[in-house]
Amino acid sequence: MLRRSAFRLPRHPTSVGLARHRVRDHLEGWEQEGETVESVVLVVSELATNAVRYSPLLEREFEVAVTVHSDGSCVVEVSDGGAQSRPVPRDAGDGDESGRGLRLVQALSDTWGVRERGRYGKTVWAVLAEPAVG
Repeated sequence: MLRRSAFRLPRHPTSVGLARHRVRDHLEGWEQEGETVESVVLVVSELATNAVRYSPLLEREFEVAVTVHSDGSCVVEVSDGGAQSRPVPRDAGDGDESGRGLRLVQALSDTWGVRERGRYGKTVWAVLAEPAVG
């Protein structure tokens, strides 16, 4: 079984919280629970924050998609119009207030990457496997 939800939000800081809330609701509605839900919600938060902060100024919206596969793994995708700004993990210093988001995405996901969409921007994606039980 495959379940997918995608939605667009305005490029505004308040949309990050809305993205977290909507993804959590979808996952819980699909009977996902525990660590995976918390990790997926955190990854969505980090990627949505990047879309809001670093998308081109004229970009009005970004898209969030979450897909749950039959094995329990989740794919998170956040798309925006920022074709020129390819995200790269940074090494934030102890006193830095930002710059850790993609390192967090790396730590929580099994794999992640960026898919270019030509003149339509890019999609940053992450795959989170269901944690082993036992």
